[in-house]
Amino acid sequence: MSSHHIVREKQEPALLIIDLEDFNHEHLGQLLEWSPTVMVSYQAYEHADSLGVKIDAVLTPDEHFPAQAHTLVLPTEDDPLSDGLKYFVGEQYPSVNIITNTFAVKDYALFVHDIDLVVYTPHKKIFPVRSGFSKWKTAGESIEIIIEPAHLQTSGLEHIDGHCYKTVKDGFYSLCFSQEFIFIAESI
Repeated sequence: MSSHHIVREKQEPALLIIDLEDFNHEHLGQLLEWSPTVMVSYQAYEHADSLGVKIDAVLTPDEHFPAQAHTLVLPTEDDPLSDGLKYFVGEQYPSVNIITNTFAVKDYALFVHDIDLVVYTPHKKIFPVRSGFSKWKTAGESIEIIIEPAHLQTSGLEHIDGHCYKTVKDGFYSLCFSQEFIFIAESI
C-alpha cells in the first residue's frame, strides 16, 4: 500500500493502551503505522503523550482530565481495560490491539465473540484461536498455550514443557481441541 492510500475509519484495528512500561517503541510504531483509533488508560496517558502518540480517547475517573485537544474523555471507575473493550464493541469496531504488561484469560474471554483482539505484552503477542487453527512459522519458534485445553492435538509442534511448544520445521503448525477457543502466545 502506498502512503497515499486512504484508510477508511475502523478498517484498521483500534489500539487500546493500558500500560506502555517496557514495551518496545518499534513495536508501538508498527501498531500506529496506519493511524488507528488510539485509546489510553489514564495511567498510560502521560507516557503515550510523551512519545508523541495522537490520542483519540482517554479512559479516566476524572471528568476534567487534562487531555490533548480533541481527545474524548471517557469515564471509567477501576477497569479501563474492560471499559475500553466495551466501548470498541459498542462502536462496532471489528478488531482491537491491546498493549499491557499483564494477561489474564478472564479479562478477555467475554469479548472474544464480539471483537477480534490481539494482546501485546513487552515480550508476547497473545490471541484467541479456534480449534483447527493453523499458521505458518519458521522452525524453532516458540508457541505457548496459555491454558491447556482438553483433548489437545497438535501438528508441527514439539512439546517442550508445561504449556510451551516449539515448531519442528518451517511450515504450518495446527491445533485441535474440544473447547470453543483458547489463547496462544508467540514471542515478539
